[in-house]
Amino acid sequence: MQIGESLPDCAVRETREETGIDVEIVGIVGTYTNPRHVFAYDDGEVRQEFSVCFVARPVAGQLAVSEESTDVRWFDPAEVDALPMVPSIRKRVNDWRDGNMPAAR
Repeated sequence: MQIGESLPDCAVRETREETGIDVEIVGIVGTYTNPRHVFAYDDGEVRQEFSVCFVARPVAGQLAVSEESTDVRWFDPAEVDALPMVPSIRKRVNDWRDGNMPAAR
């Protein structure tokens, strides 16, 4: 997130940077954090991160890899169960797919 940027604006920018797709935020899946998930960097910085997962719809752009991604593709929701992912990411995807999220505002 950049200084002066809102969370939704950050999500739109990051999606464009990492995938080549422009999106419109239409809802939120949820916020996620794990106090045991701590990153310690070589320069001595230590942080506990969190994520805010949004629901968005594509409005423009073309799928493309970037310096921040190595592979970008569209998947049918039914294909997601077969994709490899860590349990914390699977929970976010399942929360979205199962509708376990607040209503869009």
